[in-house]
Parts: sequence; structure tokens; C-alpha cells
Amino acid sequence: MPTLGTVSPADLSDAARHAAVAARDGAFDGRFVYSVRSTGVYCRPSCPSRAALPRNVAFHPTCEAAEAAGFRPCRRCRPDEASRETRRAEAVARACRLIDESETAPSLDDLAHAAGLSPFHFHRVFKAATGVTPRAYGAARRAERVAKALPGAASVTEALYEAGYGAASRFYAGARLGMTPAAYRKGGAGETIRFAVAACSLGAVLVAATTRGICAILLGDNPDALLRDLEDRFPNAALAGADEGFAALVAQVVGLVETPSRPVSLPLDIGGTAFQQRVWEALRTIPAGTTASYAEIAARIGTPAAVRAVARACGANALAVAIPCHRVVRADGALSGYRWGIDRKRALLAREGVEPVKA
Repeated sequence: MPTLGTVSPADLSDAARHAAVAARDGAFDGRFVYSVRSTGVYCRPSCPSRAALPRNVAFHPTCEAAEAAGFRPCRRCRPDEASRETRRAEAVARACRLIDESETAPSLDDLAHAAGLSPFHFHRVFKAATGVTPRAYGAARRAERVAKALPGAASVTEALYEAGYGAASRFYAGARLGMTPAAYRKGGAGETIRFAVAACSLGAVLVAATTRGICAILLGDNPDALLRDLEDRFPNAALAGADEGFAALVAQVVGLVETPSRPVSLPLDIGGTAFQQRVWEALRTIPAGTTASYAEIAARIGTPAAVRAVARACGANALAVAIPCHRVVRADGALSGYRWGIDRKRALLAREGVEPVKA
């Protein structure tokens, strides 16, 4: 059966159109509509309504042509409006704008009303489009505003209230900065970050953690360079060497690097902006032994035009292998940039049984 983009609408045969309607193939939406004589309506190819008898079906190049023939639009698939995917994307975008512009966190009911959906349906659509729940998105956006406001605020409390927190306790309960806001504001001052450098088959690996979880897994050839990277990230934090318990955590990370396809549950302290968190959450859903393109990740989080922003978010990932940005490749399947070197990316994929396309 022809697929989207292989032939023009005028070149589609009736057999191809019937096959598209029978399969409810959304790839053909916008290329033609079909009318049903027995009901007097016309539909998109992907309409979920009960299949009509082929003898009652006719095809039209546009909605206008179907209406000129005396048919009215189906109320279920609404062929004269934007596609369901487009409507959902617009609904999620409206909700995101409401979250971004509100001084306090909107309720689920308010967000659903703005999107024109029931709360249950909205929650499911929002998570499918963004990779996170509305509550998590709102918390991330407010934490992001706190991070931006802290350097210039007269006090931490002022920054918290400006970001939309009704009480400081609410920020501490759900913050995503990776440390207290006062410590973040001062480059990690007052925060203790434990770290250790170990050897692995890919060179050196630095593992660092706050009390919340692992905040960095860095790969490289020079342990001193890895430590400088950590110091640049948190210039005023107190860096402490590993104790016996931390050594066991480091061993788990080394095991993950050696066998990246092995499922390992590690406590992670994931910071980043709201957008970066959406990208990183999407990366964690890529199964071991498979890859995804930057464009596919952008589409998966509901921002298909943000391919370059997705690539930058992958480059900003400080948790090698645990957030598997090594599984993201170019659209043609070839390897692209990797923060810790293309050779390491190739090696990690090979350990998962993936042979990248040669550029």
C-alpha cells in the first residue's frame, strides 16, 4: 500500500484509498476524504467509526469537494478541522502556556478546562506529549524560574515567591535543583558532594552524588580533567572522597558502563531545565539495543521542530549511560556528537548489539 509522500493524492488508486480506510491509516489524513452514502457524512481515512460497505463509499480530494457533493463532516473524526494529533498538541501547548504564565500552580481541573478535555483524558494526553505529568512539568518550570532568579534576588525567599511558590516548604518538597536553593545560588556552597574516580574499559569514570542521588557520571581519559569538570559545575561545593558505602555505588555504575543493556536501578539526582528533563525522560524510554534519532525524540516529547534543542539537551546530560544519550543517532542512523567522544558512543552501542550506520 502506498505510504505518505510516495505518490501525490491524484495518483492514488481507489484500491489504495480503500486499503487506507480499512487500515484507518492516519498517514493518509489530509490527502483525501471519503463519504458514506448511507449516513450522509464524510470522514478522514483514520476515522474510528464502524466500517462502511465499499459500495456506499466514495472518495473526494478535499472537504470542500465532499460538501459540494452534499455530505456533512463526521462529528467523530471532524475531517474539516485540524487532525486529532494537531488538536492535542495545541491543547497541551495551551496548558503549558497557562502553567508558564500563572503565578501559582494551576489545578488539574483548570488545565483540563483550558485544553477542552476531561481531567483524566487531559492527564493522559499531556504525559504522552511531554513525557511528564502536568504536575511534574509545573514543578520543573517553577524550579527553573527559581534557578534563574536566585543570583539576582535579595533573598532565597524572594526568589521562591517570585517563581510562584506559596510557601518555601513547597519548593523544598519538590525542588529539582539537586540541592537547596541557597546552595545552588552560591555554586553549591554548603553542599557536600561525594565523588570517586574509578577505572573502566572506556577509561576513567567519575561518579558524584548529593544526598538525593547521583548527580554526575562523567567519562574521560584524564581523572584530573573529570574532577575539574565537576568543580566547574559546583565551584563552591565541598567535595568529599568516597566512603565504603559509596564505593559500592561506584561499582554499580562501572557495571552499567561495562554492560549498558543490563537494567540497573540507580538513585539519580536529575537537575536541568523543564525541557531538558522532558528530553532526558524520553531518552530513558529508548530500549537497550535500539536507537532513536534526534527528530524522533523531538516528536516524542511533542516539539517536532526542536531537533537542535534536543541535541543540545543530549549534550548537556551529565549522567552518562544512566541517561542513555548514546542511543541517539542521526536521522540516517550514523553516529553524531557525544559529550564523552564518538569512540565511547560506538563502544557502548556495540555492547548493546547495535552496529551504527557508517557516515
